[in-house]
Amino acid sequence: MLRGLVAITLLGLPATHPADPSVITVNERVRHQEIDGFGISQAFRRNELLKALSATQQREVLDLWFDRNKGAGLSILRLGVGSSPTGSPYDHMVSIQPDNPGGPDAPPKYIWDGDDNSQVWVAKEAQRYGVKRFFADAWSAPGYMKDNGDDKNGGTLLPEWQRAYANYLVAYTKFYAKEGIKITDLGFTNEPDWTATYASMRFTPEQAAQFVKVLGPVARNVKLACCDSFGWNEAKAFTAAIEADPEARRWVKTHTGHTYASPVDAPLPTNKRTWMSEWNPNGTTWNENWDDGSGYDGFTIAQAVHDALTLGDVSAYVYWLGGSRGATRALLQLDDAAKEYHVSKRLWALAAYSRFIRPGAVRLEASAADPALKVSAFRNADGSRVIEVLNTGTAAVTWQGVRGRATAYLTDDDDSLTPSAVTGRTVTLQPRALTTIVVR
Repeated sequence: MLRGLVAITLLGLPATHPADPSVITVNERVRHQEIDGFGISQAFRRNELLKALSATQQREVLDLWFDRNKGAGLSILRLGVGSSPTGSPYDHMVSIQPDNPGGPDAPPKYIWDGDDNSQVWVAKEAQRYGVKRFFADAWSAPGYMKDNGDDKNGGTLLPEWQRAYANYLVAYTKFYAKEGIKITDLGFTNEPDWTATYASMRFTPEQAAQFVKVLGPVARNVKLACCDSFGWNEAKAFTAAIEADPEARRWVKTHTGHTYASPVDAPLPTNKRTWMSEWNPNGTTWNENWDDGSGYDGFTIAQAVHDALTLGDVSAYVYWLGGSRGATRALLQLDDAAKEYHVSKRLWALAAYSRFIRPGAVRLEASAADPALKVSAFRNADGSRVIEVLNTGTAAVTWQGVRGRATAYLTDDDDSLTPSAVTGRTVTLQPRALTTIVVR
């Protein structure tokens, strides 16, 4: 009999001999990362699409994002710190200082409309649902602070403007504080290794580490996040540069990366919190399917979340975007012209994790005898356990021995977190499906 496998007692798994291993084993003595949460962004004026819907539809969408009974119960909202108000609609955000005040040492001339492209409204709504984590992230400094004179098309921050840019970012958090929203996490760069035609700004890993030492001392009341690299492997260089500099390491609390250029396959080289802070899959159509092999269906998202949690030890998973229009891979399609919205299975794939794995949860060691089962397990602060099982195979698998008051939630082609009480200590793990088991 294997000793130390606390889950055998917790979940009522029977003792087994080597010829008949348990289908799933959870070892509570081996604990991994603490969870900060799961979230979305609605930057780049996407909230205007939501505003175009009726009040009833707005509430339904907000419920789908933030309600723990009706929707995903998301716990992180990522906000876009504005760039210059130029370009076509839904491309750019309004800056709090669009015009050069007269130089880096001139008194700043900030402008605040209390709305911030409706981000304030959504943040207040999220707060009413219980969201406490607000991550403000800047795609670029205002153009006059950069060597290319443009908030778009890359360019780098001019050295003489570093302190002014740091003050600009802190001022943004203070404006939100006046609206009753505490910015908890602050990022100064988005994809610093990628030049985009929209708002973007380049940093090398060494330049990012240097700027952290400017921003950190003036942003003491917020957790600094860095560096939202274009890919997870690429993020390792930024993390390594910060970790190698004692002063920079002091200020950065969370290391962040995206997964466009490369997926999560290992932890970032740090003992601090790490977040997968932006990703959605490529695709050319609006897709509501669960499992169609397209690479942007719900099943794809479930696998990506699982890998980020188990291979990358991430503490948070933030999806891009919560809702957008057209052939979007957002969780929802917001059709402002037709005054309607549509829900994809991507939402329910993320919701299977976010609704039940709450901030403060700890990931536990978990394994499966069947390699087709991708398993992760968590203990929430309230003592409840959550076991996520993604059956990638084509046959159902029966797990016997669950003890206690447990509910299984099924997400597949026909189901979106459909609950069923666990009776007879048995759960059937359906093929090509995600089963979320909550034991209270």
